[in-house]
Amino acid sequence: MTLLADATALRSLHARARGWARVLKLPFRQQRWRGHAGEFMGSGTGSSLDFQDHRIYLPGDDPRQINWQAYARTGTYSMKLYREEVRPLVDVIFDVSASMFAFPAKEQRALELFAFVVEASLQSGATLRCHAIAGAQHQFLEPEVILSGLWPERVRELHASAAAPALNRLPLRAGAMRLLISDLLFPGEPESTLACLSARNGRGIVFAPYAQDEADPGWDGNYEFIDPETSLPHEHRVESALLKRYESAYKRHFELWKAAALKHGIAMARVSAAVDFQKALQHEGIASGGVESA
Repeated sequence: MTLLADATALRSLHARARGWARVLKLPFRQQRWRGHAGEFMGSGTGSSLDFQDHRIYLPGDDPRQINWQAYARTGTYSMKLYREEVRPLVDVIFDVSASMFAFPAKEQRALELFAFVVEASLQSGATLRCHAIAGAQHQFLEPEVILSGLWPERVRELHASAAAPALNRLPLRAGAMRLLISDLLFPGEPESTLACLSARNGRGIVFAPYAQDEADPGWDGNYEFIDPETSLPHEHRVESALLKRYESAYKRHFELWKAAALKHGIAMARVSAAVDFQKALQHEGIASGGVESA
């Protein structure tokens, strides 16, 4: 991989990301959660102060939760049920294939997205796990390693790969919010990748950074292209017809991804590297349901 950012720059980036995460939030309140005790509404009942319902007393229940006023009226033991409050589970998957860092602006946007989702998860009190992935290889990244800015040393050992990230090899948790940060520039249909994000009651969100240099390159003439995954050069002459075919294929590629994401109930936001981070994330992130305003 060609990641250039150093630890000091990454720590500074997280300081800025903490500010972004106070303005834009991950959409935790859009569903019920299972996890450790926390502040979000769970899918069960628990001991918060929010009353939820009654049910008949069963042997082994905590007698402190018996509704004695109801017993006085009906002669039947019943239990007070309260809303369970939980910490949501968040699994972050960061695609560190070389194409993510092919342009300085795109690298910066990818790193900003990673820092944002980490900080937004931590500010919510979520139970966070992060995985860097390149093709079939992956590396677990502890939150403290990420916040220290030292995580690039961990992922440099992952070999370049043009293959789709093998999400099926990751230990993704049931019921987790699964955040994939990837430019999606790999071959194959989107179905297998998106199915992994939504499997086992997962809530999938895709943030796809992109650079203007790839979306609207404006090529004209002879070029030596470098494959970012293999570093191999390819000489091509680009004329108007070839450029139009590239632009059509590029547009079609992301139309297929957006249609498949909609089918799987997955929020997908393409995030431009050409404008301010917060503005870029708001542009598609809020409309797609990938983020929400604080």
